[in-house]
Amino acid sequence: MLKEFKEFIARGNVMDMAVGIIVGSAFTTIVKDLVAYLINPLIGLFIGKIDLSNIVFTIGAAQFKVGSFLNAVINFLIISFVVFLLVKGVNRFRTKKEEPEPAEPSAEVQYLKEIAETLKQQSPTTPVSSPTIDKQTSNSK
Repeated sequence: MLKEFKEFIARGNVMDMAVGIIVGSAFTTIVKDLVAYLINPLIGLFIGKIDLSNIVFTIGAAQFKVGSFLNAVINFLIISFVVFLLVKGVNRFRTKKEEPEPAEPSAEVQYLKEIAETLKQQSPTTPVSSPTIDKQTSNSK
């Protein structure tokens, strides 16, 4: 059963993505409650308030809800860290695919290599020159 689960996690297809989205949305609810009922009260002990969402300061008619923003930042950091841990765990479960050994060159490639070696041995000092174009004939056309 663990082997099947490991193979299921390692596959990357649409069904797996759908399961991940469903689990992720359920996980988001858990993290929001973790932040609201456990972490925020701990932070509130240090700054003197239990509920961070009530931290608001006003300048003129504008209200700045700093506490709600802090809640969102805390939620983001916790979710990001947990996703990091999940990805790290999934990567550990993935089987490492061995790289295939290079295939033997075809007979044609081997013959071409032999021909090239033979040509090199016959005239090692003669450089191979490229064909030249006669400038007079090319300009007259």
